[in-house]
Amino acid sequence: MNGTSLEPGRSIGLALSGGGVRAAAFHAGVIKYLAEQRRLEDVLHISSVSGGSLFVGMTFQSADNRWPTSDVYLKEVHPRLRRVLTTESLQVSAFLRLVLNPLNWRFMLSRANVVAQAIEGLWGVTATLGDLSNSPAWSINCTTGETGRRFRFKNRTMGDYDLGYAKVESFSVAKAMAISAAFPGGIGPLTVESGNFEWEKREEWHAAAPTRYELPYRTLHLYDGGLYDNLGMEPMFDVGRQAIKRDGTLPGDIQYMIVSDGGAPFPRQAIPHPLNPFRFKRIADIALDQSRALRVRAFVNFLQKNPMSGAYLGIGARAEDSIRKFSTGREEVAAKLLGEQWLSPDESKTAATYSTTLHRMSETSFDLLARHGYETARWNLEMM
Repeated sequence: MNGTSLEPGRSIGLALSGGGVRAAAFHAGVIKYLAEQRRLEDVLHISSVSGGSLFVGMTFQSADNRWPTSDVYLKEVHPRLRRVLTTESLQVSAFLRLVLNPLNWRFMLSRANVVAQAIEGLWGVTATLGDLSNSPAWSINCTTGETGRRFRFKNRTMGDYDLGYAKVESFSVAKAMAISAAFPGGIGPLTVESGNFEWEKREEWHAAAPTRYELPYRTLHLYDGGLYDNLGMEPMFDVGRQAIKRDGTLPGDIQYMIVSDGGAPFPRQAIPHPLNPFRFKRIADIALDQSRALRVRAFVNFLQKNPMSGAYLGIGARAEDSIRKFSTGREEVAAKLLGEQWLSPDESKTAATYSTTLHRMSETSFDLLARHGYETARWNLEMM
């Protein structure tokens, strides 16, 4: 890739945000660009939330529970993702399983369980965590209702740093994906009986080894990872220090970190009436947007000091405007890129404002979002 800091051989960390099928399609386009550059082989760690977790889970499933090579992604995985997302509605399937199967009525308040059933039955994700390849490492991020911490599934273990960790080789990948997308209200949590697992925890942060630990909660309520960090950055990026982590928690050093953000831009609009139940949702959205914005600022500050170490790929960015904005000192690359056809500002806006849902997409919508993700990756990585 001429003109980019993402040189062959540099290890890559991918953080894939939440945002329902909108984010999944956007990420599909980002990964397509990386595959065309033969860079999927250099991915060392993947961290995902919600729609990002749905995308990664489908990607592993489509490649025999392995991270695909660049050729396999282009020839097999990407076409299958397009077919699945445009022909099958995870949301409808989960609703029908909840309503029509009396055995599922017990999950009325914890509907992530039926979402997991739909992922397994409709998408064919039948693997356990133990079936997945160890490399690259995949952090499936959730939120623990009891502790408010980032709960994650990674390398056949689950837990958070308050609770400790348990080995879960036989845990369903479909359940982990569903938990990562279990937004409060719309889906609800997936509950886990803590006594079914053996937990270990370090008595102190730098203790040599963990010891057996009995959780103070009989039941854990696990929610969407977006409540804690909708960008999925924390496993790889220290927000406080504004640096890629080098603390031994990763299988190797990440040399280039890509944050693919398919989250919906925060809409500017009048706040609902005090008696309107959506007023509370608006307030919650403000809090979540501010949490996301602080993480984005930390990562962008890191990039300004270390421009050769990563890229932030945000949905909704207008390619031509951005290329012109960053053209100083890169005039030759900018001129080449501006000579090509890009999505219009209206098309980019349409992609960014696609609803956060798990419904089936039209082929037109998938192609628009995937192209937007592809273009956003291309101009960022070739310009920067």
